[in-house]
Amino acid sequence: MIREMAHITVKPGTQADFETGVRQALPIFHRARGCKRVELHHIIENPQQYVLMVYWETLEDHMVHFRQSDDFQAWRGLVGGFFEKAPEVVHSEVRIEG
Repeated sequence: MIREMAHITVKPGTQADFETGVRQALPIFHRARGCKRVELHHIIENPQQYVLMVYWETLEDHMVHFRQSDDFQAWRGLVGGFFEKAPEVVHSEVRIEG
């Protein structure tokens, strides 16, 4: 399982609209190949910051099958206008669990 972590900063005052856009995009993620779960985390200390966590079966499911799809463009159409800057995206996998 691969975790995509997109660190997103939204324009001031657009938090509610951004969150609405993410809710509207959930079906896009749920139909994507290899997508298992989506979570939107709001950063308490900075109300303009979020972390979008998407759980993928493989890195290719995200980087190839989703990022190169029309659905990725639909996702960006729903939320991209709220971004203050381009999201910083990293991927991780669990190595140790306790």
